[in-house]
Amino acid sequence: MKTIEVSNELTELLKAKNTYHNLSVSKLVEKVIERKEGTITSTGAIRATTGAYTGRSPKDKFIVKENSTEKKVDWGSVNQPISEEVFEKLYAKVIDHLKNKDELFVFDGYAGADYKYRLPIRVINEFAWHNLFARQLFIRPEKEEPAGDKLPFTILSAPNFKADPLVDGTNSETFIIVSFEKRTILIGGTEYAGEMKKSIFSIMNYLLPEEDIFSMHCSANVGIEGDVALFFGLSGTGKTTLSADPNRKLIGDDEHGWSNSGVFNIEGGCYAKCINLSKEKEPQIFNSIRFGSVLENVVLDEVSGEADYDNTFFTENTRAAYPLDAMDNIVMPSVAGHPNTIVFLTADAFGVLPPISKLTKEQAMYHFLSGYTSKLAGTERGITSPEATFSTCFGSPFLPLPATRYAEMLGKKIEEHDVSVYLVNTGWTGGEYGIGSRMSLKYTRAMVLAALEGELDLVEETVDETFGLHIPLNVPGVPDEVLQPVKTWEDQEAYYQKAQELAAKFKENFKKFAHVPGHIEQLGGPLV
Repeated sequence: MKTIEVSNELTELLKAKNTYHNLSVSKLVEKVIERKEGTITSTGAIRATTGAYTGRSPKDKFIVKENSTEKKVDWGSVNQPISEEVFEKLYAKVIDHLKNKDELFVFDGYAGADYKYRLPIRVINEFAWHNLFARQLFIRPEKEEPAGDKLPFTILSAPNFKADPLVDGTNSETFIIVSFEKRTILIGGTEYAGEMKKSIFSIMNYLLPEEDIFSMHCSANVGIEGDVALFFGLSGTGKTTLSADPNRKLIGDDEHGWSNSGVFNIEGGCYAKCINLSKEKEPQIFNSIRFGSVLENVVLDEVSGEADYDNTFFTENTRAAYPLDAMDNIVMPSVAGHPNTIVFLTADAFGVLPPISKLTKEQAMYHFLSGYTSKLAGTERGITSPEATFSTCFGSPFLPLPATRYAEMLGKKIEEHDVSVYLVNTGWTGGEYGIGSRMSLKYTRAMVLAALEGELDLVEETVDETFGLHIPLNVPGVPDEVLQPVKTWEDQEAYYQKAQELAAKFKENFKKFAHVPGHIEQLGGPLV
């Protein structure tokens, strides 16, 4: 791979005799056990716990305001600015902290499966299990790798270094800071490994649109005949579960780019939510957890070492990290053609959105910009029960550029490639959260299958009177009454009241897109 260029401080840091570069999975597992950072499970996976922080820390994430970023980044509560001075001081402190470690672990790899667009990355960790995580999640170099001409990004991960907000200019002891000019990510004060993954994704969401590539928070798979499907949705809405289909080959489970040639995976592994995981319901994921996989915050049986995936002692946000090649049914390298079908996944805590509906282009634009879903317990600090939210483009925490930039790219792609778009509710039915029940995964799979195979193209539809969504009246394998949410509620007056309440939230949220062409809201939004 391309020679990693580093600063003088990093050069000095990495000269230490106790720095381990690109260790094999087996050697990293040995180090994790030796250092007592994790426990070996009955399958050979490593179980690690992340302490106080079992999810992302969005309020502690910053982008350095530099000449190159000042006018490009969509600054606000998501993309919080921080000064170059604060970054430089913290950078020096993190370097000093890492210099005092007995051992450091380095992984050199890539983000982006398409050789033309991939980004070289270096991950430097004080924890061996974090380096194992990076090795499983990012793309490992091949023996004969095109060098490319892009400068690498470096992650400096120092979980045991805690910031002092009064001195260091952070919001808490935790910080995740991206400097695009220094091509560096500083992570401190949190042991949650997902911060590394999402930081690289945020960087790609900044860089790829500059190359006219639509960067997407979605999973992707391909059928036997080469038809490609994308699944958009926030954590916990079913991207990983629904894309891991034994009858379709997985391209990737979370992050992709869509170029003029087709789609490509940004990562080299999967980071699957595994609460209530079972071999019967999700065999692809279950069977992929093997030697070298990383289980985060999963409870183990003290005697057998078997994972108890139903146990939420640490958090509901339990995770499994494993490389793509741990799965049998995958596309390697993980690139494919242009999508035929797009599925927007939402976990509707109000219980009023239909389990599946077909969207017009305007509705697709509207719902993409809205990004309605519910934050599920454990995915972020402080979230203990489903909370209705609007996450622009189904991934606003990771989008440095204005939302309209991504939405315009989506609309262009839909039009160019005549893509069918569906909205699928994997949330609640028969009532809101606390009254209704979660949508049956069996029914959701049947609806998604029908959409991907074109079985809904000619099915009779009804138009939802609140949201204007086109609901199929029949889907193979799904009871007809399940398809229309009003028919699943015992109290229909309560349903209409809740539906209008959600519609009002859609309208209020969309006010922030005042500069979006009016026909997108008029033709794509709720009717009331």
